[in-house]
Amino acid sequence: MKKVIENGNVAVLYSPSYGAGWYTWNSSRSEDGEDALELIFDPALVELVQKKNSPDCDNETGFIHLIERRAEEICPSGYFGGASTLDIEWIPIGTEFRIHEYDGYESIDYKEKLDWMKA
Repeated sequence: MKKVIENGNVAVLYSPSYGAGWYTWNSSRSEDGEDALELIFDPALVELVQKKNSPDCDNETGFIHLIERRAEEICPSGYFGGASTLDIEWIPIGTEFRIHEYDGYESIDYKEKLDWMKA
């Protein structure tokens, strides 16, 4: 699986807004989970999100449409309601993380920053 890497960090797409999760709402729609993983790492999607989120962007709606079309190519049975709020988290290569969702709002949890309880 291809990923965008800059300065030792990997681009990870997620939807930090209430409504629809990008990864979390699609991980169960994918037969093996690979489609959903590709949705968070795909270089073409990362580039589109960077353009959509650019201060110079004068056609956000057009980029959202392009993001949804690319996502449908990756995960044909997916739901892409979170496309309008996609953002990029730059995570150091090799860092273990998970994407957590509450009411559509996704956040990224880092394994080394989680406090685990032991019985």
